Amino acid sequence: MQTKLTLRLEDHLIEQAKQYAVAAGKSLSQLVADYFKMLASENCVTTHPATPITQSLRGLLKDSTVDENDYRKHLEEKHR
Repeated sequence: MQTKLTLRLEDHLIEQAKQYAVAAGKSLSQLVADYFKMLASENCVTTHPATPITQSLRGLLKDSTVDENDYRKHLEEKHR
């Protein structure tokens, strides 16, 4: 079953993605699906280790009292 997904991206990123899709002979949907499949594969973790900056951020909010619902509300207000 396929489901529609809406993404909010900067205009220049969308244009670059469209150009890449044309060059690759794929649709944007197929590019995104391929990327998600790559992320979900176990191979992705071993072939693309986290950058040092990402590594330094891991666990940073472990003991935080940040509420996920508050963050979702913030994002909804931000992207209205």
